[in-house]
Amino acid sequence: MTPGCAIIQGLADPDPTEPDTTAAAPADPAPNPGDGVNTVSFVSLGCPKNLVDSEKMLGLLAEDGLVPVPDGEDADAVVVNTCGFLEASKDESIGEIQRAAELKRQGKLKRLVVAGCLVQRHRAKMLDWCPDIDALIGVFDRDRITQAVRGRQPTQKDAGVDLPIYSSIAANATLAKQAMGVKNDGYYEDDGARLRLTPRHYAYIRMSEGCNQNCTFCTIPSIRGKMRSKPIDAFLKEARELLADGAFELNIIGQDTTSYGQDTGYDGQGRGLTGLLTQLNNVAAEHGGAWIRLMYAYPSKFTDGMIDAIATLPNVVKYIDMPLQHINDRVLDKMRRHTSRTLIETLLGKLRDRVPGIALRTTFITGFPGETDKEHDELVDFIRDFGFDNLGVFPYSPEPGTPAGTLHEQQAVPDDVIQHRYDELMRTQQEVVFNRHAKLAEQQPQVDVLIDAVTDSVIEATPGVTPGGRLYEGRTHAQAPQVDGLTYAQTQNGFTPGELVRCKIIAYDGYDLIAAPLDELNKTTALKVIR
Repeated sequence: MTPGCAIIQGLADPDPTEPDTTAAAPADPAPNPGDGVNTVSFVSLGCPKNLVDSEKMLGLLAEDGLVPVPDGEDADAVVVNTCGFLEASKDESIGEIQRAAELKRQGKLKRLVVAGCLVQRHRAKMLDWCPDIDALIGVFDRDRITQAVRGRQPTQKDAGVDLPIYSSIAANATLAKQAMGVKNDGYYEDDGARLRLTPRHYAYIRMSEGCNQNCTFCTIPSIRGKMRSKPIDAFLKEARELLADGAFELNIIGQDTTSYGQDTGYDGQGRGLTGLLTQLNNVAAEHGGAWIRLMYAYPSKFTDGMIDAIATLPNVVKYIDMPLQHINDRVLDKMRRHTSRTLIETLLGKLRDRVPGIALRTTFITGFPGETDKEHDELVDFIRDFGFDNLGVFPYSPEPGTPAGTLHEQQAVPDDVIQHRYDELMRTQQEVVFNRHAKLAEQQPQVDVLIDAVTDSVIEATPGVTPGGRLYEGRTHAQAPQVDGLTYAQTQNGFTPGELVRCKIIAYDGYDLIAAPLDELNKTTALKVIR
């Protein structure tokens, strides 16, 4: 499965295929193609930002009376919310679309709707790849998902190409905003009233959309547009709604969370990201406390005030996700990352010095066009020496229309070299993590574990080591959902998902930790005194 892509609900695991251009053309639509559409299944691919879009669209469909079902074979309509960030993501999305199209050809499905980044990026090719699609929805037009699923009057709103099906694909946020009659700046969409696909106790909350960084390898600005910050009042309203709905952990997301508010004038002393974290911390306190986790931070403008906010605000967990992409100055310059090795090391040093116990997560790209063996070795040494808590690596993927894609045509790193470098980087990080976990198992520190789910596994009691019990999936503050390792908490009494349990680390299994609750480890047995 493509890194960063996951099926959240709907069809089975994908088996990506090449586009099927031999499929039979769809029959002429009936006068009311949406008649009899009462149930819908959703396949959400890609990043958490795409997941928020899926949850909002599901909320709109449920509000209109459609019933969500988990399996496409039991649904009247299937919506595939696609990812188009990388070539592999495109293949995965097309594979899911083809699976749904096969259900339609078999007469098991009435409507197939495709939404998301792949539609926005490749609108003119979608029907060539799959003629069975009934409707297309772009990233700026999710409010029209009900019309698309119901099969109402077709439109050609800003599609830019002639599409003989229902299509609502605004070319950019400005045109979409004009069509809706919206006049305010920034992020104008409403992310409230979502039908969440995450467990009840954690949620993603988006602070912005789009990006102004223009890294040379990235397609996000061409798909999602310029950065648009969500107004602080709207953000806090959504946070209150999520906390009232049972969420304990709020994971803040956006393409560039560091730059929050800079596009709308909400920046400067006590504002921007620092102001958002401060006010969100206060909202969490109103609800009895929470975990607030910062994801997708950008290194070049991360200020001392932001570091102080993470260090001092009690509901902001000591964790940060900050994609660095590389450490060599020449490669960073070619990537147009607006930073350097010196700046990165200075920032990371400040974070570790001023936020004791902070967990640092990052991602790197290997095989960027022109990357030399020496530059790769520099990255390997940096990963080994610094010791990130969590780390991901992406093999470089040339994306058409990007400056790096053009550079790839002249200075491509061979695929086998990229694979070798990827393997070496991952082995290096594995060594770092396994050594850290071995020390934790030896030191047995106390940690809070947020329980995510029960497992089928049971551990037998070992005298002097563990009392045994059933394993529950959970996470410490150092582990974000879906992307980091897990902490398995064992108990003889049972836990409830969403419960925060004080535990002691007692062992590890690769990238995962094993813990036991303190109240079970500290139990004593009173023996009857015989006189």
